Amino acid sequence: MSTRAQRLYRGETTIDFYGRRKYGLIVSGIVLLVMFGSLLFQGLNLGIDFKGGVSFEVQTNKTLTSDRAREILTSLDVPAENAKIQFLTSSEGERIRIQLGALEESVRQKVQTALAEEVKLKADDVSVATVSSSWGRNLTEQAVTALLVFFALVILFISIRFESRMAWSAIAAVVHDVGISVGVYSLLQLEVTPATVVAFLTILGYSLYDTIVVYDKVQDNVGRFSGAKVSYGNILNVSMNQVLMRSLNTSISSVLPVLSLLVVGSWILGATALQEFAIALLVGLITGAYSSIFIAVPILGMLKERTPVWSGMRGELALKDEMAHLMNVGAPVGRRAKRSAEGVVEEVGAIAPMEAILSHPPRPRKKTRR
Repeated sequence: MSTRAQRLYRGETTIDFYGRRKYGLIVSGIVLLVMFGSLLFQGLNLGIDFKGGVSFEVQTNKTLTSDRAREILTSLDVPAENAKIQFLTSSEGERIRIQLGALEESVRQKVQTALAEEVKLKADDVSVATVSSSWGRNLTEQAVTALLVFFALVILFISIRFESRMAWSAIAAVVHDVGISVGVYSLLQLEVTPATVVAFLTILGYSLYDTIVVYDKVQDNVGRFSGAKVSYGNILNVSMNQVLMRSLNTSISSVLPVLSLLVVGSWILGATALQEFAIALLVGLITGAYSSIFIAVPILGMLKERTPVWSGMRGELALKDEMAHLMNVGAPVGRRAKRSAEGVVEEVGAIAPMEAILSHPPRPRKKTRR
């Protein structure tokens, strides 16, 4: 294991996260702007559960392809350009699912009969599901209500457990994660289904968990450095470096199962219903890990540095060896030690020896006259 990897494993890295906060905020701002533009001009590709329609599903054969299904629809004067056609693979064989907009009862029966004749089955073997647009509207309203209740409970909990500034910065990170996840679905025109909504709500919990881990360490270090004159930016930097390995482990252990669900379950085994859920989770997990460090904590720091307690030390950041000294000793490097340690302490985590701190030779004794 290399020295750098060892420092990362022990939580001894000295990355200036807070000093580089503007880069993360700028990147997030650009991404959110692109996602907002996509939502504004393209909108979301809502599934049949939200906009209503009819879904046909039947056991297929080699003759009933996607193109052949569209030909059947066109021959019945049913608009086929907006039809969503999926092939579902299971232990019972391959099935085709055709989703259309709202159809009259007579047209629905004609499509059902035509599909049955194509695969040489009875009309009853073609399952038909009709969904009204009111059901999807009610589902959307319930999801929005659940989101607002979640935000209210999060603000209340974090304000009681920590403080209100931490609550608002955590909400900003959660909104950032959901905004990017929804924007990806708009940008790629992926279908939004009830499973996608469930995934979006699951994202909220993970994003919040990762942020709370960082906040808890920040709170501990505020108490640890209470006796020393340490800026809030330094406390944030120390805290984020200490939990960096934990955040990486949590993110990797969460992403791998979702990635296997997407690759193995959806792409290899053909369970396309899992794709809608897995993609939203995958995007949300990645953005959640990112936002806890590059969104929630920087916003918290900017809010705290405006308070009278921390405003006097705004912009004071210990870098590299000074940060390592702060993490190890629990106090900033003194002025003399700071001057003498330049170019002396090279390895992260090392503390300047006493000889380096004494930057001037002892004064010679004056000779006394006899």
